[in-house]
Amino acid sequence: MTVEMGVVRATLVAALVAASYRFRPFHLSSKEAALLGAVLGVIFVGCEMRLQKVGPARLMGSAIGLIAGILAALMAGHLLSLTTLEKPTVSYLQLALLVFFAYLGAVIGATKGIQASPAFVGVVPSPTSAEAAVLKEGKLLDTSVIIDGRIADLCETGFVEGTLIIPQFVLRELQLVADSADSLKRNRGRRGLEMLERIQKMSGVRVQIVEEDFPKVRGVDMKLIELARAREAKIMTNDFNLNKVAQLQGVTVLNINDLANALKPVVLPGETMRVFILKEGKEYNQGVAYLDDGTMVVVDNARKMISKTIDIAVTSVLQTTAGRMIFGKYDDRMRQESVAQPS
Repeated sequence: MTVEMGVVRATLVAALVAASYRFRPFHLSSKEAALLGAVLGVIFVGCEMRLQKVGPARLMGSAIGLIAGILAALMAGHLLSLTTLEKPTVSYLQLALLVFFAYLGAVIGATKGIQASPAFVGVVPSPTSAEAAVLKEGKLLDTSVIIDGRIADLCETGFVEGTLIIPQFVLRELQLVADSADSLKRNRGRRGLEMLERIQKMSGVRVQIVEEDFPKVRGVDMKLIELARAREAKIMTNDFNLNKVAQLQGVTVLNINDLANALKPVVLPGETMRVFILKEGKEYNQGVAYLDDGTMVVVDNARKMISKTIDIAVTSVLQTTAGRMIFGKYDDRMRQESVAQPS
């Protein structure tokens, strides 16, 4: 809470206390009236602080529902006044209907407010078909894909369309990671914040931070799934468990790891490729190399070629849950042929 807000709230409470003390409503004594003003001030400030945490869509829905409920109660009350019921009974029923419909409208409006578009209630002009398509193609980012960092490189290529949606509960989790006592977690969290700042500065990328939350839902992953269902959005992640749970819930998931695997170059047995032997393998006389995308290449007869770049013949390709592995074989004759070729 800022100092300015504290002064405003204290002024409101003091004004209510002074007004109650001055006018003494309900024939109360001066002390009782001042106490009533203080209680009302605390209630008003508490309601205001509570409303500060409510998202704009939910707040708008609640206000519209409240107005609709009051109008419905007034119409019902007018019909009651035309009946032959006694006036005290009519007055009681009118007051009860007013409270009931106002409460019902506010609750239903707040519940459905998240799903309501601002254009639906006439606050802003209706979006064009192109704008509506962009909104529907929104992609929710989870904490893991932000920390991973590859999403920023992907955005720079221009392949990511639609709006990148970042919920506040994801930002809070990212902030907790960045403030962790563990240095490794702290560095990962700060990297995630840097990636977000980098994405926000990109001219061709639209980033939207939303306030929607689901207090009754536990866990950031489940909150993401509920928000994706409410907004008809997709989730971008590299979390295997979130991927499976979201698919079971009928939510579309864009997995960065799946994309990376799909973009790896296709290698067929019998082809020749050039690799840098980095270390020795687990088996006898094996060498291990890595491609630029991180794919492991296991090469037979290459132990003596560590720290050298050689040509190998691919023998097989193995696809695993962790990624893809390439097996190859090094032959001294391939080296002799490459040396014998004229430059």
